[in-house]
Amino acid sequence: MYLHPKLADCRRIFIKNFRLDMEIGAYTHEKNKFQHVLVNIEFWVPLALNTPKNDELEEIVNHDFVRPGIQAIVARGHINLQETLCDAIVDLILQHPLVVATRVSTEKREVYPDCESAGVEVFRFKPE
Repeated sequence: MYLHPKLADCRRIFIKNFRLDMEIGAYTHEKNKFQHVLVNIEFWVPLALNTPKNDELEEIVNHDFVRPGIQAIVARGHINLQETLCDAIVDLILQHPLVVATRVSTEKREVYPDCESAGVEVFRFKPE
């Protein structure tokens, strides 16, 4: 995996395969029904700001803010595009003052009968 030089002195924090049942899809047959979506999140925080000295939770960036934030996005109602969902999650993650970059992917698992999933991914640095 390629690591951008800006991330060399960062800690990577991640959540794998967060399972959502949500209303998503732009096609008529996807309206008013729930689909299974997997969300994968990675974000980077400078080690200087995220290295515990006393083994205390307050010394790190805890990923606990991510799941409730995503659930709030989903609770707003139907989303047509995975790109819209990804962008909203990226914005959520980058709101944290210590996060410098994030990668978010979403996968709809019921799109094609001969594929495990179809999805999109976004990687973004926080604007400087």
